[in-house]
Amino acid sequence: MSSMSPNGSPPPSLTVIDLYKEDMKFSAGHFTIFSATERENLHGHNFRVKITLECEMAENGMCFDYGIYKRLIRAFLKNWDEITILPGLSPFLRIETDDTYLYALFDHERITFLKRDVLVLPIINATVEEFARLILATLVQHVEANLIQGIHAVTSTVFSGPGQSASFTWRRL
Repeated sequence: MSSMSPNGSPPPSLTVIDLYKEDMKFSAGHFTIFSATERENLHGHNFRVKITLECEMAENGMCFDYGIYKRLIRAFLKNWDEITILPGLSPFLRIETDDTYLYALFDHERITFLKRDVLVLPIINATVEEFARLILATLVQHVEANLIQGIHAVTSTVFSGPGQSASFTWRRL
């Protein structure tokens, strides 16, 4: 059974572009917060990122210059590399700073970091799920700002190691 688009024409044929390059990665420290009183110990991962784009193929035999997205992801991830990531929106973690230090206040703990070693992101928890969501938001913002109509869906996948990842997907309505 074939489906028709709202204007009565057949839907476009879509192809899938996977961007999963060796340098689309970041190494970061983090801890996952499970509740108001329970969290993981601070540890790190070599996170890998994969971007999947579902798009229409143009008459020239390609979808678009997806090198744009490789460069965008590499530049974005550079800010997350060799840093400790903390969730700025967690209801269980409070962040305080002075001239030199950042303090992560959790339960009855006061965890001290040099400011230069920490990145506080607008996320609820420092998890692969939240990293994938935040990366996707940046990509979708670019797709919409540049009016790239041929892209129908974008998926951001973040791996914390072999066999463990989370994905977040946006679809054009």
